[in-house]
Amino acid sequence: MLFGKLLPKDGNFFELFNQHGTYIAEGARAFVSMIQYYSTPDLREKYAGEVDAAERNADKVTAEVNRLLHRTFITPIDREQIHGLINAMDDILDLLQDSSEVMALYDVQHVTEDVIRLGEISVKCCERVQHAVSLLPRLSQAEVADAAIKTCEEIDRLESDADRVMRSAMSRLFREEEDVRELIKLKAIYEHLESISDCCEDVANLIEGIVLENS
Repeated sequence: MLFGKLLPKDGNFFELFNQHGTYIAEGARAFVSMIQYYSTPDLREKYAGEVDAAERNADKVTAEVNRLLHRTFITPIDREQIHGLINAMDDILDLLQDSSEVMALYDVQHVTEDVIRLGEISVKCCERVQHAVSLLPRLSQAEVADAAIKTCEEIDRLESDADRVMRSAMSRLFREEEDVRELIKLKAIYEHLESISDCCEDVANLIEGIVLENS
């Protein structure tokens, strides 16, 4: 099947992917702003609300993609690839929202430098996901396919960076944190944040597969 093919009267899957990717990047930027301004309650609440809004908007896109799959006879790429990609993308925003909620539910009083570093890596991963998804309609062009693969490789490297930061953060946490409750809270937050980059890597792997099969 050819990339860039419009779906008959039912819209374009690639445009929906692009919309979802935009919400992923918006949600990630709002999340990192939330943790950067965590000590200011009004700003913390404002940015947490923006994370929630991005997640809700992305859910609507995911639902529309799944509806289109049932109504569309010809799809621009394999149906399983469409289903797998949109759901993997949705997992990213779910984790961003979960991380925001965990911090509120656990009544975290302050964030560490490691939380901020993991958040910043998450933003970079999410922005790279957005970029890779935006290239999907033009993968028939060799240079675009190459750019998509390179972007996926960047996501893989960022995921490895997140792994290293989390291992270092965990080591420091268990050596230095004397308050058991704070240790439990921060451990959960570190794990949530590292999982965001894992989900971005899942999306990158799916996109690499789409590139190899369809370019």
